[in-house]
Amino acid sequence: QVQLVESGGGLVQAGDSLRLSCTYSGRFSAGSMAWFRQAPGKEREFVASIPRNGETGFYLDSVKGRFTISRDNKNTLFLQMVSLKPEDTAVYYCEKANTIYYDTQLAARDQSYAYWGQGTQVTVSS
Repeated sequence: QVQLVESGGGLVQAGDSLRLSCTYSGRFSAGSMAWFRQAPGKEREFVASIPRNGETGFYLDSVKGRFTISRDNKNTLFLQMVSLKPEDTAVYYCEKANTIYYDTQLAARDQSYAYWGQGTQVTVSS
């Protein structure tokens, strides 16, 4: 069984930075990892994904150049966020797949991932 625990969210002002972390435990298996987010009244949307440690990530157009996804060799996924905007306000979820995705469309589908955490709130004030 895989468990994912997000941390690092908070209340910041527009233009500030945050670094989200996601630690996973349980039986290890290779697979892409991703960040999704869900704002109040909206559907969950893809933010970024990464196939394996050290590889290039895929990003939602509106976060390109501001967010960076990375993962270490152990069990942690990161999302470095800079120049935050009020529209980035959402609950951010860490998700893990059992498959490594290099196809951007597959990597961006919520259904591609088998595990997810409880989420961490990010609030950006104007």
